[in-house]
Amino acid sequence: MTNTFVKQRLMIATLTAISAITLAACNKSTPEVAAPPVIVAATKIPTANVVLHDELQGRVVAYRTAEIRPQVGGIVQKRLFQQGAEVRAGQQLFQIDAAPLKAEFDIAAAALRRSEAVLERATLQSKRLQQMAESDAVSRQVLDDAQSATAQADADVAQAKATLARRRLDLDYASIKAPISGRIGQELLTEGGLVTASDVNPMAKIQQIDRVYVDVRKPASKLSSMSYLLAKDKNNEAKEIPVQVLDAEGNPYPVNGTLLFSGVNVDASSGEIVIRIEVDNRDRQLLPGMYVRARVPQGTATASVLVPQQAVQRGSEGKAYLWVVEASKKVTQKPIELGALVGSNYVVNSGISVGQLIVVEGAERLQPGSEVNAQQWKATSASAARSK
Repeated sequence: MTNTFVKQRLMIATLTAISAITLAACNKSTPEVAAPPVIVAATKIPTANVVLHDELQGRVVAYRTAEIRPQVGGIVQKRLFQQGAEVRAGQQLFQIDAAPLKAEFDIAAAALRRSEAVLERATLQSKRLQQMAESDAVSRQVLDDAQSATAQADADVAQAKATLARRRLDLDYASIKAPISGRIGQELLTEGGLVTASDVNPMAKIQQIDRVYVDVRKPASKLSSMSYLLAKDKNNEAKEIPVQVLDAEGNPYPVNGTLLFSGVNVDASSGEIVIRIEVDNRDRQLLPGMYVRARVPQGTATASVLVPQQAVQRGSEGKAYLWVVEASKKVTQKPIELGALVGSNYVVNSGISVGQLIVVEGAERLQPGSEVNAQQWKATSASAARSK
């Protein structure tokens, strides 16, 4: 009985010793292997002169528009243009039947010749009576009547000349010509139609579109931010303010636009500022009635802090922050306040300063305090293109 008890005590002591040895071995500190630095692409924050823009909805308006209307009545005999073609100022567009107008012209010409003949006879009669009156062969009253008749005949000649000039003008109006150069639309009156000088509807329309206007709108409350329109150059003349015209997808048209200060006014019905932009449209890419967008500058260039768009991170609450590489080569989070997006860069209003090193690529592997191996970030060709 005693031997059995001793064996049990010995076994317990042995197991206890083994457990103590095992536990002591487990408690020994295992040397930690330091994590390698995280490789990231980083760049120093630059400053740049930035002009902020508004993208405003606008509509294309023809530089000049002319409605072709008849100035005399008659039957339209011919249409002398191709619909949708370019026409030049003075080019004949329609021909109205000129036969009745030619007859009126001939009548006026005959009336002029008759008036001239009457004047010639009255003038000779007046001269003869003048000689007779000097020898008292006729009374003074007869001479006065003859001179009065001569003056009346002279007035009749002047009236006949004016009538003939008017009939010649009406005859010229039978040939309807383009008042301006531009693109002509469809004919609104076919050959054989009757026209009068009092017609309400035009026969066709011409629009000059080698230059066009783009009218855009902006809330009148933003008028104070447009004080740059009043800026003058050294010659005290209004500065030319360039404007980009964009298509529906935001791509710029290859045209040059200039903001016209004289074209800024407030729409009384909507309370919006209507801004007129003049655009060089020699390639006819913009057509009247098209809806486009215009990138209008908000003011002059100002020094701004820019960061690449892909460097900006968002927290769980949607607030923006940047990973900043400190002198210790460890990163910290810096909350920032973002401004406008300019190309592929954000303008930062606060939270960061020029010259600080920020992580652009590789941020998904970072934690606060992570050590990094910062390599110089290089913008891709696509990013560089968007920045321009």
